[in-house]
Amino acid sequence: MKLLQKGIDTFQRYIKNKFIRFLFVGGLNTVFGLGVYCLMIWIGISYIWSTLIAQVLGVLFNFISTGTLVFENSDKRLIFKFIISYVVTYFINVGTNKAIQELFGCNAYFSGIGATIVAAVSSFFILKLFVYNDKKQHNNEKA
Repeated sequence: MKLLQKGIDTFQRYIKNKFIRFLFVGGLNTVFGLGVYCLMIWIGISYIWSTLIAQVLGVLFNFISTGTLVFENSDKRLIFKFIISYVVTYFINVGTNKAIQELFGCNAYFSGIGATIVAAVSSFFILKLFVYNDKKQHNNEKA
């Protein structure tokens, strides 16, 4: 556990910018999510259900990794806001996926990759403004 905490502290000390941290942590989360998504597509599940399954399986891991490594907040009470942000991100992902398939004629693998990029950028801003809102946290610390 001490080694893990040391790694977290080092990561946060050397990478100050939250968006850059989000990209690193998001990379790890994305590899997991896309892996699950592609596995589901490969076994014959539609892109809508594949996206949902990938999001559900990744949400708890993402909550801990993003809260701790990116926003330096391990408040478990934020899980409900975090889940709501993932529901919104899910619809952004599915809508983008469908649009890419229809506009460009891509298969579900390629449209899934494109939709994931759009959803990831959207997710950062949703998390920053809605879940881990620095102003709200700062005001709560003063009280």
